[in-house]
Amino acid sequence: MAGIAVLVLALLGGLGAWMYARNLNNDLTRTDPFAEITGGRPAKTVDGALNILLVGSDSRDPDAPVDSKSQWRADTVIVMHIPADHQAAYLVSIPRDLYVPIPESAGADCGSGKRAKINAAFAFGGLPLAVRTVECFTDVRIDHVMAIDFGGFKEVTDALGGVDLKVERTITSIHKPYRTFTKGTNHMDGAEALDWIRQRKQFPEGDFARMRHQQEFLRALMDKAASSGTLANPKKLNDFLKSVTAAVTVDQGFSVTDMAVQFRNLRGQNLTFLTSPNSGSDTINGESVVVSDREKALAMYRAMSADTMADWVKANPPKNTDGG
Repeated sequence: MAGIAVLVLALLGGLGAWMYARNLNNDLTRTDPFAEITGGRPAKTVDGALNILLVGSDSRDPDAPVDSKSQWRADTVIVMHIPADHQAAYLVSIPRDLYVPIPESAGADCGSGKRAKINAAFAFGGLPLAVRTVECFTDVRIDHVMAIDFGGFKEVTDALGGVDLKVERTITSIHKPYRTFTKGTNHMDGAEALDWIRQRKQFPEGDFARMRHQQEFLRALMDKAASSGTLANPKKLNDFLKSVTAAVTVDQGFSVTDMAVQFRNLRGQNLTFLTSPNSGSDTINGESVVVSDREKALAMYRAMSADTMADWVKANPPKNTDGG
């Protein structure tokens, strides 16, 4: 859902709504995911470039704090890179089953701990350990963090009047009330859209289909939010922006007003969706996991640190236009 955050900021920058943005900023729930990470963090190599970690769950205990270990795991992990010129954004989805080293704690060395699925970092140590794990795996310095409660995106979608999503095959949801999604373009309200993007077992690609559907959902939300029907309707725009801020928790240094200025030229067409390079699924210790393509992933994350993602994407174009 990183792109939604970018869109909100871009809309505010374009509207010049600084007082309104300041109020939104004050409404945000905040946490400090960096406090426990005292040393050994990747260096900041390019001034002006930003890397924002987006993590989301639609299945967590709503009362479980994001900053401490808990019984919920991240359904979505995205690293969003914004180049120094702030004219584009690259959103890299990390499969939640990616098998990575997880440090013993947020303050521990990268070489400590054990290997597990990346989404287990939440259960082991909350948001701070998730940040540490992603930084250790990517060697990319994370500047800001946004934790998203997907349940809140029901309200985000409904505030926009629903979205149109492409269903590639007719399936029945595995969740109550067991909706049928019919092949073709479907207009979905918030509950229907969230149900659709949770489905994975009915698709040959499994969790990769779920990630693709999330990206398509994000594109649809952005298209709808950027439409004249939303921008020209103060109530609809206000409901949309309020519902987004209600659904997220951000780090202490995250400033809606500052970022609105920096990202004022960003629009949906400037976003590139990618998946962290991997060699697919494998079984390790009796568990189905996703294995990273070490060399390709290393090259991509080096490009992210060096702010040369445009060159990397040109040399390694996404497999399809859906952002897969």
